[in-house]
Amino acid sequence: MDYERLYAQDVHNFMRSPVRDIFRKVDLNSIFSFAGGYPNPVTFPIREIEAISGSVLERYGAAALQYGATQGLTRLREVIAERYSVPVGNVQIVTSSQQGIDVCTRILADPSDIILTSDPTYLGALQSFRSYRARVVALKSYDAADCGVAEDLLSKAKFCYVIPDFQNPTGQTMTLAQRLSLIELSRRYGFLIVEDSPYRELRYSGEPVASIYSMAPERTLHLGSFSKIFAPGFRLGWVIGPEEVLDKIYVCKQSLDLCPPVLDQYIAAEFMGSGALDSNLAKSIDYYRDKRDHMLSLLSRYMPENVTWTHPEGGLFLFLTLPDGIDTVRLYDKALTAGVAYVAGSFFYVDGSHRNTMRLNFSFLDKPRMEQGVRILSSLLDVR
Repeated sequence: MDYERLYAQDVHNFMRSPVRDIFRKVDLNSIFSFAGGYPNPVTFPIREIEAISGSVLERYGAAALQYGATQGLTRLREVIAERYSVPVGNVQIVTSSQQGIDVCTRILADPSDIILTSDPTYLGALQSFRSYRARVVALKSYDAADCGVAEDLLSKAKFCYVIPDFQNPTGQTMTLAQRLSLIELSRRYGFLIVEDSPYRELRYSGEPVASIYSMAPERTLHLGSFSKIFAPGFRLGWVIGPEEVLDKIYVCKQSLDLCPPVLDQYIAAEFMGSGALDSNLAKSIDYYRDKRDHMLSLLSRYMPENVTWTHPEGGLFLFLTLPDGIDTVRLYDKALTAGVAYVAGSFFYVDGSHRNTMRLNFSFLDKPRMEQGVRILSSLLDVR
């Protein structure tokens, strides 16, 4: 049968995730994987979840297993609102912050509309933008004078997508000056800001920087997630933003999933509202700080002299820049055969450039396997 003629036009704009394709081909535990953004399972509060799950079912019974409100469980919205000092009406629960990115794009961008972003940027966001046939334009800076984008394009942009804290893929954090410049750019040209912040609470060093939402709530959609601070299997996130815009997301979600997972929301609300999240988060931060420091020490010990990398203050990733002659896309199969996986940095760039870069995750592997993986990878990169 000729399936091709039946597909919608948008099917041809779907972008495959190289990360997901890696996990489709190989057993994650059989290789030294620096590829995914997986939190380490030791940070999952299994005993607490077990206890909370029982108490939730005892207290709420069938209500915890029934359909729920599209905007999310009221109790969960309340604890999120209290944590981030916003009105409950400014909180919408989504099925993961990835869905948050997608619904923001869905309600704001038509085909050929302009979406601004940093470069490099999160691969999952690029997948969403391109699936809606948007035109993705990279900003060289957040200052109007040298952002590298013509004024006529800036004035047509619908929103700018950024990960201000411990960015995926680089691990870098936007300075306060950069955030203020982006807000000014947004006000001058009339576009919204989508502030994706799944890693914001995973800070290991340095001082926190004010969120973009806290400085410009009228023009910012702030995305949060339980995946990195609780457990990714719950598939829960949230959008904080102007009520008028959230109402469009509310209606959009009715055609997508009707409501976020209800039992998961009850458990997450109890976990966050009881203080258990903060207790577990403190342990996770100590654990990941040690993992980050160990990864940085391994790179200093094993990597060739002509390789450089970022030094993130938090999050789960760092970014390597290699000599111009090394193509990490072409190198990938050789690396995988040797038993090590990474993500080529070019997949995070709007134009697919910078093929001499790669993203490495430091949260997933234990220390002995991390060292083995770095040693293998460094031997493949040593072209002296």
